[in-house]
Amino acid sequence: MSDRGNPDALTPYARSLGIEISGTEDGVPVMCVAFEEAVEGRPEHYHGGATGGLLETAGYAALRAELAERGREALLKPINITVQYLSAGKSRTSYAKGRVTKLGRRSANLTVEAWQDDRTRPIATAVMNVLVADPKD
Repeated sequence: MSDRGNPDALTPYARSLGIEISGTEDGVPVMCVAFEEAVEGRPEHYHGGATGGLLETAGYAALRAELAERGREALLKPINITVQYLSAGKSRTSYAKGRVTKLGRRSANLTVEAWQDDRTRPIATAVMNVLVADPKD
């Protein structure tokens, strides 16, 4: 059975980093990852790839939730993702939430923010463009 249409499904990569759903806001999952060895880069700081993985996972979760709300089933294929690292992620839980800024018939544009203690002070943001393909194609 496929998890493709399930907005709460996590990829094996996300699970390997320890990313989980901490809750939902306005029907959109908020993702989190605890600080553990799997996400550590330099001592006591998140690896940039782990932060990028959290952002990407949150973006896809937001898009899957939007598609599910509209009753659409689709294969999601990345076009590009641009990450802006704003400050170092320290040794505590990080959170991320995506927002669909545009959903068309064949593509979607998303913005994502990651934060730790203070949501108004993001540690990283991302802009994602995703191909929304018909599963029959």
